[in-house]
Amino acid sequence: MAINDEGEIRDLLGQSRRIAVVGASPNPARPSNGVLAFLVAQGHDVIAVNPGHAGSTIHGAPVVASLADVEPPAEIVDIFRNSEAAGGVVDEAIVHGAKAVWMQMGVVNQAAAGRAEKAGLTVVMDRCPKVEIPRLGLLR
Repeated sequence: MAINDEGEIRDLLGQSRRIAVVGASPNPARPSNGVLAFLVAQGHDVIAVNPGHAGSTIHGAPVVASLADVEPPAEIVDIFRNSEAAGGVVDEAIVHGAKAVWMQMGVVNQAAAGRAEKAGLTVVMDRCPKVEIPRLGLLR
């Protein structure tokens, strides 16, 4: 269900600039923190989604409480939640008007992927943009 074609992933990462990182953490030991910092450094317009830290910033990115608070809508919703919880985030991304959902490494939810694809969203699962951007030669 999810795209695995390198060309499609290259196109998605090369064209999309506004990324919401759901589950972003201010803790430098957390993978979401490093990925968010990387995306900001690459020049993406990043919005962190974490209700416990709304109103603050992480690596200069504003933190909001929910995906519904991201205006204008993010093009990619990058999901740092477990596979089960990712389903609810995917449903929010559909309502939000995102173009794509990106489930991080280890996050796989086929049912949610199917709902996203049916709604016209691009789906990437079990991958990380911090890995894919340099691997695909998209470093800025």
